[in-house]
Amino acid sequence: MAATPIAVITGASSGIGAATARQLAAAGYRVVLTARRKDRIETLAAELTEAGHQATAYALDVTDRAAVDEFATAFRSLAVLVNNAGGALGADPVATGDPSDWRQMYETNVIGTLNVTQALLPALTASGDGTVVILSSTAGLSTYEGGGGYVAAKHGEHVLAETLRLEIVGTPVRVIEVAPGMVKTEEFATTRFRGDTEKAAKVYAGVDAPLSADDVADTITWAVTRPSHVNIDLLVVRPRAQASNSKVHRTR
Repeated sequence: MAATPIAVITGASSGIGAATARQLAAAGYRVVLTARRKDRIETLAAELTEAGHQATAYALDVTDRAAVDEFATAFRSLAVLVNNAGGALGADPVATGDPSDWRQMYETNVIGTLNVTQALLPALTASGDGTVVILSSTAGLSTYEGGGGYVAAKHGEHVLAETLRLEIVGTPVRVIEVAPGMVKTEEFATTRFRGDTEKAAKVYAGVDAPLSADDVADTITWAVTRPSHVNIDLLVVRPRAQASNSKVHRTR
């Protein structure tokens, strides 16, 4: 009897990460949930286990390379890695942006993705059929005012995915990049504006049906579950109301 394939999801404590964990678990994967907030991922692991799925929680900061390397020793073989941990801080113009915000976004979105991918790539290769998913953003493809730091980080993550795909072609590992546009989750915009819920709400004001975390998780799960020889290099997913990063239809 074949072993249950394992999927590691970073940033699984909320939003897209948690939704992806639920959907991959339902698709038959044993999910390993990582995030800094141990209580959140333990609650999610308990929920999934109660529903009859296989789930494990592991507290992890993806920017801590020593901790990531220790985590990776648990895996001889791994089917899927979903690099979801990341996020945005601030919306200041380049002229006045806080360098510490830029540094933190780069460390989490780019170096964090690099750390986990490097550490787990041997196990993904050993599986004979591995998949690396990098959750970037439409911010990694085009810019917008007030987004310089986040855009720079997501461009870096996009290039990481493209370069990795070139470098490991011929190995049994796919590299999939999913780039969402406007997604309304419980924390993304609130974190970006440091808890200012009024500012966060304005991001989505008047937008008819922005994407949800489940929409993006469904896209990730679809891409991961394609036949092994099919690689979804880059999948851009936006709500119908959004034509670009700067062109959004609002009803009011």
